[in-house]
Amino acid sequence: MILDYQFTQQSRSDLRELKELVRHGENKHVEFKLKTNHPEKIIREIVAFANSDGGKLIIGVGDDKSIKGLKFADEDEFILQRAIERHIYPAIDYDVRHVTVEGDREVLIYTIPKSPFKPHYVDLDGIIENRKAYVRVEDRSVQASREMREILKGERKANNIRFHYGDKERTLLKYLADNERITVDTYANIANIPRKIASRTLIVLVLANVIKVQPHEIQDFFMAA
Repeated sequence: MILDYQFTQQSRSDLRELKELVRHGENKHVEFKLKTNHPEKIIREIVAFANSDGGKLIIGVGDDKSIKGLKFADEDEFILQRAIERHIYPAIDYDVRHVTVEGDREVLIYTIPKSPFKPHYVDLDGIIENRKAYVRVEDRSVQASREMREILKGERKANNIRFHYGDKERTLLKYLADNERITVDTYANIANIPRKIASRTLIVLVLANVIKVQPHEIQDFFMAA
């Protein structure tokens, strides 16, 4: 009897949490999916959360915030678990909970923590060159650029980043003093340096907390920290 009461209390608590998450809508830390159709696309969201600040993927909720639930939640969980195990590299940690909603349907809440082993990739065919990393930008998951991937790698060992403050760094900071943001190509142009050097300089300065990066699906923007 006591166990039934505790279970009911826990279920009500989970349902309240679910409704609160849904009420606030999708954002940097929350993503809704109605079903597990196309699991190879859904795992992009999981990778993006792991590569960013973590988040919750909620299966059984529509973009319009309707809590539809899943009729066979165990099957949906199995489908997504198989995709996670097969197509995310390196493996990630996550937690999944079942929350019962109306009509004996269930919603799956995946909690993905910020990973210490970034970057993680979606690997659909086993070919290293085809792996794609994703990061979370507001309420969307976007493919990480080469610069963003290098920044994610560097964050694991960025305690003592050193750099030479020379002409190209002065040119960058002077530009950012007068402009809100800059791209790799613009920086290479104004500093009259090869794009590869411009890219590396921006990466190092982000890791040194001198500037910050704003990922974007077309091109990243770099701004004063």
